Amino acid sequence: MWVDRPEQLRYAVSILAQASVVAIDAEFMQVRSYVQGSAGSSVPRLSLLQLAVDHHCFVVDTLRLGDLSPLTEIVANPRIAILLHGAGADMRVMAERGLNVAHYYDLEATSRSIFGQHESSLASMLARAFHMRLDKSLQRTDWTRRPLPPAMIAYAARDAEVTLALYYWLQQHYPEILQLHEHTDAPVVVAAWIAPFLQGPAPCSPDVAVADGLARGVIADKAQVDLDCRSALATLHYPMYRSRLLRLIADLSLTKLVPDLVALLQAPTSDERAGSVRALGRLGVKSARESVRPLLSDPVHDVRKAAQTALYNLSAKSSTRQAQALHNADGSRRWVSEPSGTASDEQGGWKSRLRSIIDAS
Repeated sequence: MWVDRPEQLRYAVSILAQASVVAIDAEFMQVRSYVQGSAGSSVPRLSLLQLAVDHHCFVVDTLRLGDLSPLTEIVANPRIAILLHGAGADMRVMAERGLNVAHYYDLEATSRSIFGQHESSLASMLARAFHMRLDKSLQRTDWTRRPLPPAMIAYAARDAEVTLALYYWLQQHYPEILQLHEHTDAPVVVAAWIAPFLQGPAPCSPDVAVADGLARGVIADKAQVDLDCRSALATLHYPMYRSRLLRLIADLSLTKLVPDLVALLQAPTSDERAGSVRALGRLGVKSARESVRPLLSDPVHDVRKAAQTALYNLSAKSSTRQAQALHNADGSRRWVSEPSGTASDEQGGWKSRLRSIIDAS
């Protein structure tokens, strides 16, 4: 059903509100905007919003409908799970129109946890689940044109419909991993200094964050850093958060958590298996080589590649010197290819050559 009038939107909401899950897909265009005296910027403009439930699919003309607030009854309702494939971009562009999602599943992230990064696209998953070829020929078309031809409306509706079908397939075959990717408004309970590193790029390096926490008394000592990270591993269930936590553990060289990392080599999601392998490789835990080796035969390419890299780095026969981090007093790090004070440093090493160049200049 094409929706471009307020009464049609209210009718759509009355149908959608009866469902426990609603699949949503968004079509938007990157629109260039210019402000005098500053460089232009690219802003996403929501053009269509497709919402599918059993037996119904609504294609909402978000250009003609200026007020989308009736849809908050759906997307902000914690009782209704919103299904998205690749949640990030769609949720950002929806939020620009006041539609903030409270409860959702990201089916792209779920698929990545099961089959790996290269097998998680909607096209790959539909081929796997339903032997269906997904036509993406209109993916980069101009969704701001009006009127939209019936073929484009059907194309847009189909993405929401197949997202709903994919959810049912994942629920049938991989319910435990699907459940790990459920997002709610419930707060993430971890130490305050860890939280920024779970959300994406942090404002400072891990070492600086720990040094700042020690200076402010938020962190008592190094033992608390270990304890906070171990507690976070036990508390967090969302695989992306756990992967970022594993990276943090490696950045901080928390070798006391090696047993926890080895245990995660058997984790059900590829994100955690690959993340734990990378962390062990970066920490230089040679004793973990035999535990890592079986992952060379892991069904997921991402995990096999991570295991191969880790085993190469952990190999005693490798002639390549590993860079190592030394910690400065302010908590920042400097990287060197060999420990300070070695014979090569004093007798023609790279540091001596660099000093001679600086002195000569």
